[in-house]
Amino acid sequence: MPTEKTIFEKIIDGEIPAEKIFEDEKCIAIRDIAPKAPTHFLIIPKKHIATIADATDADAELLGHLVLTAAKLAKRENLPGYKLLFNVGRAGGQRVFHLHLHLLGGGKIDLEKC
Repeated sequence: MPTEKTIFEKIIDGEIPAEKIFEDEKCIAIRDIAPKAPTHFLIIPKKHIATIADATDADAELLGHLVLTAAKLAKRENLPGYKLLFNVGRAGGQRVFHLHLHLLGGGKIDLEKC
């Protein structure tokens, strides 16, 4: 029985609109719809991985690509400093079970609500 697509899979497939700020063959980046900092966007791999805990050695290149993409986007946004964050599992605050990297910067960051 197939599982229902996550909201991120629907965004990647073009079924739900989102403010994409970056896209390549491996990932997309979108602005968070409920930002916890003046600059808050998500870097989302096109490959479905539920959580960082589910990533394998085969995903190492993809995970590096996400981090390097975040750094490029932070530079493009002229952020002198920022935080990168993966929420892992329900107990770690994850609400969408499709791996995504938060980039937060530009001022006060509310990590309690990420």
